[in-house]
Amino acid sequence: MKCEELSEIFKKNDLTFFTGVPDSIFKDWMKFLADGNGLTNIIACNECEATAIASGYHLATNKVGIVYMQNSGLGKCVNPLTSLISKEAYAIPTLLMIGWRGEPEKKDEPQHKMMGRIMLPLLDTLEIPYQILPNDIKQAEQVIKEMKELAEQKNYASAIIIKKDTLEEYVAQTFVKTNYEMSREDAIKLIVDNMDGEEVIVSTTGKTSRELFEYRVARQEIPRDFYTVGSMGCSASIANSIALQKPEKKIFIFDGDGAVLMQMGALSTIGHYKAKNLYHVIFDNTCHDSTGGQPTVSSTVDFKQIALSCGYRNAIKIETKDALIKTVKETKEKQGPNLFIVKVNKGARQDLGRPTTTPIENKEAFMQFLQK
Repeated sequence: MKCEELSEIFKKNDLTFFTGVPDSIFKDWMKFLADGNGLTNIIACNECEATAIASGYHLATNKVGIVYMQNSGLGKCVNPLTSLISKEAYAIPTLLMIGWRGEPEKKDEPQHKMMGRIMLPLLDTLEIPYQILPNDIKQAEQVIKEMKELAEQKNYASAIIIKKDTLEEYVAQTFVKTNYEMSREDAIKLIVDNMDGEEVIVSTTGKTSRELFEYRVARQEIPRDFYTVGSMGCSASIANSIALQKPEKKIFIFDGDGAVLMQMGALSTIGHYKAKNLYHVIFDNTCHDSTGGQPTVSSTVDFKQIALSCGYRNAIKIETKDALIKTVKETKEKQGPNLFIVKVNKGARQDLGRPTTTPIENKEAFMQFLQK
């Protein structure tokens, strides 16, 4: 169905408040929300926060808010679902809009398979009723009406499940264009080219890891980095722990603004333990690139000051190729933790592939490299 049609159904049922973390399955709906179209959208850093935002909306208006997420985010928000909005706690009606990644019998990436398999049983365990959103507009209208009424009757959550290809393509009317010297892939290549070759890299989920993997192959190297598929926001913590265990190694984090915002508390842990060999790179393009380019809130966030306040020894913002090369060469001699905020343009190559090795194979190659 068209996003405009879905919007009319939501409006008809007085469902006009949205918050959450985007999913590529309904990326066209996210473009529609970004254009406004008479709906309110609060960009959240993680699904736990989004559930709390929807709770605040209900407390202020006595209306039902919608929390959108990829099904990976369902695990993230188990705590507020059970201890904030549940009947035993504050009994707050909420409608969940969940993208079904890793649907059984459908081709998908390995990090989505387990959640795709257990999503419906998990909803049953959480006592959250659900229905799959049909493609047919009349049937969809009935499902949304029923799920909203059920949330209100039970004073708890109900869920609509969105499958791939449920929504037609939507052409965004608003687009924020950036004009930096580098793409994220340009910056990755420059950093790798100016390394000694013994550095250890932990890269974040999504296109960052895909670009790094492909560049290793292009350099005729065996990919040996830790490519964090899934587990958004966890790369910095993985790398910090490695740095503390391997003080003789230089450990680099290739991170994204959305991932850092999702788990920003990790910066305080990194700053507290002060691993001298840790180099944290944030490729900041102010969007969730891997799910369709939906905006993050990083345009109003000063990562440099936050990192320094958390205890990082050095932090620098970089916008040009020359500055990036100079910083990589100089900073490797400085004690960490160090932070580079590298401003890059949105988007990626259309022909960007995915790692051709499995996560387990990547893990084993990484551990072998780490032990050298």
